[in-house]
Amino acid sequence: MYLYRAMNLDLGYRITLNSPEEKSPFQRLYDIFQELVTHTSGDVEEAIDWLRELDKEYELTTEEYTIDDFIDDLLEKGVLRQEFEDDPSDGNTPSEAAKKLKATAKLERELRKRALNQIFGKLKKGQKGNHNTKSAGASEERTGSTRPYRYGDSVDQIDMNQSLKNAMLRSGIDNYTLDHNDLEVYESEHKSQMSTVLMIDISHSMILYGEDRITPAKKVAMALSEMITTRFPKDSLEIIVFGNDAWPISIAELPYLKVGPYHTNTVAGLDLALQLLKRKKNTNQQIFMVTDGKPSCIRMKDGSYYKNSVGLDEMIVEECYQRARFLAKSKIPVTTFMIAQDTYLMHFIQEFTRLNGGKAFYTGLDDLGSMIFEDYTANRKRRL
Repeated sequence: MYLYRAMNLDLGYRITLNSPEEKSPFQRLYDIFQELVTHTSGDVEEAIDWLRELDKEYELTTEEYTIDDFIDDLLEKGVLRQEFEDDPSDGNTPSEAAKKLKATAKLERELRKRALNQIFGKLKKGQKGNHNTKSAGASEERTGSTRPYRYGDSVDQIDMNQSLKNAMLRSGIDNYTLDHNDLEVYESEHKSQMSTVLMIDISHSMILYGEDRITPAKKVAMALSEMITTRFPKDSLEIIVFGNDAWPISIAELPYLKVGPYHTNTVAGLDLALQLLKRKKNTNQQIFMVTDGKPSCIRMKDGSYYKNSVGLDEMIVEECYQRARFLAKSKIPVTTFMIAQDTYLMHFIQEFTRLNGGKAFYTGLDDLGSMIFEDYTANRKRRL
């Protein structure tokens, strides 16, 4: 096994990758490169620079296959593209310095797939395929089990083989008759559709104290979007980020997500989430909120911002509690994934959760992805 570890002291993140020896030189580098691109928020040039530094320290390449060869392969495979800062239409050949490497849509998709595989690899094996409700009924997918026919069951759900077998056991071959009591139908499980809004805190505290908290949240968002679009295509996912304000972002923007010099306007995030969910027809709706800090900002009616980073501001907290109550009345649970472990912040989240009737998880960065995915699949199960 090849084991590479690197600490970027400027950005405060650690790269830990295991590469089996049987992987090709390209694939070994590509695994590391994808991790670096995620940490650099889609900055390909910076990721390549760090890859070169890792190569110097850990001898990732050989004379037969260099970093430049790797870049050529990335371009040939359509993972990267080149942009020119100079305008080549003037007839002059752009200089090498003017060429900038950029991610393509193909790389963005592969980053989402990689995030999904990383997170799902940590989950316990459970149900395969789409996730179902806890109660069986006349619905979409057969479970493999059967039960006696009940009035109202659909005819196409009848298991003819088992029904004929029951009739033969009851009446025998000579006096063979088929009675309604012989009929058995396939059990089926109802598949509920879910509308989810994922809120991601991008306040400055997400990279404070030498800990990179935004990258795990970003990976979760990429993986969740990949899972929903490929495995639950009837579900919907909206992603919003919140700092001083809140705004929606597209799936394609996820690899480039960065924190900013923001406070934490949780109220704005919840208001936007509710606004987005009101447009959805699905009866099952939920909000996932990933945050590491306290609410420290609200926008006033005159458009100004009220900010207070000292402790828990009573006015800001009460605005959050009001949203929790309203969302509860709207039957929209909020599941909070709290990265920080401060006691007073945990008490705030506990009260918020009590008022909303949702759930709260106090999790480390390593467990964030698996906890969100387990909770998502559990929440899709709707009792009939």
